[in-house]
Amino acid sequence: MPTIAIAGAGPGLGAAVARRFGRELFDVALISRNAGKLQALEQDLIGEGITARGYVADVRDRESLARALTQAAEELGPIEVLQFSPVPSAEFLKPVLDTTVEDLQAATEQSILGPVAAIRQVLPGMMARGVGSILLINGASAVHPNGIVAGTSTAFAGESAYGAMLHDAVVDKHVNVRQLIIPGAIGGGDPLYDPAALAERVWQLHSVPGDFRVIVGQ
Repeated sequence: MPTIAIAGAGPGLGAAVARRFGRELFDVALISRNAGKLQALEQDLIGEGITARGYVADVRDRESLARALTQAAEELGPIEVLQFSPVPSAEFLKPVLDTTVEDLQAATEQSILGPVAAIRQVLPGMMARGVGSILLINGASAVHPNGIVAGTSTAFAGESAYGAMLHDAVVDKHVNVRQLIIPGAIGGGDPLYDPAALAERVWQLHSVPGDFRVIVGQ
């Protein structure tokens, strides 16, 4: 079976994507730093007939992230899809005038160094097999910098630039690098941002090649 690894898996979008890909007979590797929530999500998915395993890792700890992806590939099989979608930490969701060097360092570790580390772990196998998708999930500040959340805006811009360059570099190697911009609150009542609807968008990003960036609502 193909495997999807979800870095930053949680009970909202991560769970919905796991279920959507599970319907397509994907095995699911769930990566999160919260062991308790991870175990609960794993058991829920298993109860629904989906092969799922949880791996505890913090995306800001590049070594633990690499170990989790290696273990997932060994236990479930080669990773065909990587989704990188951790929720930004509140510690660097600050106005620009209050944002420190340390805040930007933390944001960079999560949203630039984290995805690059994860991608570097799975990309060689994808290129060798001639199949794979790397899916970056970001909020609106990746496109429109928001001075209220300066750390995330800065780091998302770097993640976006890296992803766009990677898209162009590997498209002829049959690896699909895409970005989904979600400019609204997930699960906030708008049908566009319902987790199941967003999971369907994620599935389409994987299954239908296209431009690097897709913005929900456009």
